[in-house]
Amino acid sequence: MQLGNERFVSGAPRHPRQDVERRTELANGQAPDVALLGCSDSRLAAEIIFDKGLGDLFVVRNAGQVVSDSVLASLEYAVAVLGTPLIVVLAHDACGAVQAAIDIDAPDARPLPPYIAGHIARIRPAVRKSGSHDPEVVGLAHLEQTVQALVERSELISDAIAAGTLAVVGANYRLLEGRVVPDVVLGSIES
Repeated sequence: MQLGNERFVSGAPRHPRQDVERRTELANGQAPDVALLGCSDSRLAAEIIFDKGLGDLFVVRNAGQVVSDSVLASLEYAVAVLGTPLIVVLAHDACGAVQAAIDIDAPDARPLPPYIAGHIARIRPAVRKSGSHDPEVVGLAHLEQTVQALVERSELISDAIAAGTLAVVGANYRLLEGRVVPDVVLGSIES
């Protein structure tokens, strides 16, 4: 993952495994090396920023990389069924969902539509925990809480980490430079 991101940052991506042969190879199954929970922000295309190809990443996305039942089910599928040894939770700077969680307390804040408000409510604990209105500080607190929520809410994920068959990395993507910086690591990523 780090090497692919370095190629992307330097402007020399290889665009690996994106051909007819790879597509044919994957037609009857998949075995991705990484499951990725990321923000649905259009500037955060995981296969591009990590210079990966078809079948390399099992990607789950929603605004603000919030843990939900469908996210947990998808990640448990990746770990239990596909044998994926690494989950990356990918946050980023200038996240609109994080900013919305901060702005909801502003005196002039407009009410959010119900589904957006419910979704943003899951980021609000990071605002309270951080004691800040700085989006980067809140974003890091939310990333840490997201990684912790995966472990606390999923016995399967927690057991796999304890067994040494899974690691979870929380990382931040820097939009301007294109670099991914790991911030939280649970389990062993040595391999």
